[in-house]
Amino acid sequence: MMPFTVVHSAQEWSSHFGPQVRAVLTIGNFDGVHRGHQEIVKGVVERARRDKDIATALTFWPHPLRIVRPEIAPPLIETLPQRLAHLQALGLDAVFVLPFDHSVASLAAEDFVRRILVDTMRARAIRVGENFRFGHRQAGNVPLLSALGHSLAFDVESVSPVILRDVIVSSSAVRTSISGGHMIQAARLLRRPFSLAGEIRTGTGTGRRFVFPTLNLSTEQELLPARGVYATETLVLGRAYHSATNVGMRPTFDGASLAIETHLFDFSEEIGSGQMEIRFWHRLRDEKKFSGPEALRAQIQQDITHARSFFSRLDAARRLCKCTE
Repeated sequence: MMPFTVVHSAQEWSSHFGPQVRAVLTIGNFDGVHRGHQEIVKGVVERARRDKDIATALTFWPHPLRIVRPEIAPPLIETLPQRLAHLQALGLDAVFVLPFDHSVASLAAEDFVRRILVDTMRARAIRVGENFRFGHRQAGNVPLLSALGHSLAFDVESVSPVILRDVIVSSSAVRTSISGGHMIQAARLLRRPFSLAGEIRTGTGTGRRFVFPTLNLSTEQELLPARGVYATETLVLGRAYHSATNVGMRPTFDGASLAIETHLFDFSEEIGSGQMEIRFWHRLRDEKKFSGPEALRAQIQQDITHARSFFSRLDAARRLCKCTE
C-alpha cells in the first residue's frame, strides 16, 4: 500500500505521481466527513482498487464561501488536519488540498475540469453527489460534468444523498445538530461522536479548589456544541476516560469568557499541558447559575451519576450488538 499523500498544488501532484498515474476521485469540502461523504469515498476506493489507480479526493482550503460570500460562510465542523485524518482512515491514497482564492473562484466550469481534473490529476473516474456544483458561480453540475467526461475520457458517477431517519445527511444537518446540543443525532450523521481537540490549558483553579478537578481545553475548532453539560469521553495521555464536560461561561463564578472544562472519571493525575480530545455523546442539561460552590458541587455529582448511567447503557448496547453480529 502506498503512503498517504497530501498535496497543495498542481506542481506537487505532478512531482509525486507523474504523467502516467490515473486518479479515481471525488470533489468537495468534506466538512465533517459525514455518512454521505463516507458513502461517496467508499465507491472511489473500490473503483481505484479495481483499476489499480489512485483513490483520491480534491478538497478546498479555505472554505470557498470564505472567499466568495464570507458573510454567509458557516463555522467549520473540523480543522483541516482532522478532515485529512478522516479521509485517510477511509482508505484514500491521496488528497489534493486546492488553495481556494479568487483565481480559482473565477475558473469557468469547463476550465476547472480541463486544468485540474484532466491535465493535472488525469482523472479516470469522478464520483460526486447528485447535487454537486462547480466552476465560476457554480455554473457546472453533474450533467455538464458527464458531458465533459464523455469528451475528455473520464467516467462520472453521481450518488444519491444518504437519508437517515428521514434526515438528509449533510454538513448543514451536522452543524444544526451540534450547535443545538443534539449530540446523539450528530453521532448518527457522522457515524462517530463529534469531538473537540486541542491543547490542555491552565485554568483558574476555581474548580479544583471549590468543586471538582477539571482539565481545560483550548481548541481551534470553530463549531462548538450548545452551552451545557455533556456525557463525554476524554482522550488524554494515550487513554480514553469517561467524563462530564461543561461548555459555557461558568456563571456561578461570574466567568467572563467561554470555557470547555472536562472532569475525568477515575483519573487522579495533575497535568497542565499536552494534547486532549473530547468526544461528545449526550447532553445532560443546560448550563445554569447556582447559589454557590456547594450547590454547584451537588449538581455536578448528579451530572456524574447521570453520565455514568449513560455510559453503562451505551456499553450494554455495544455488547448486545457484538452478540448479534
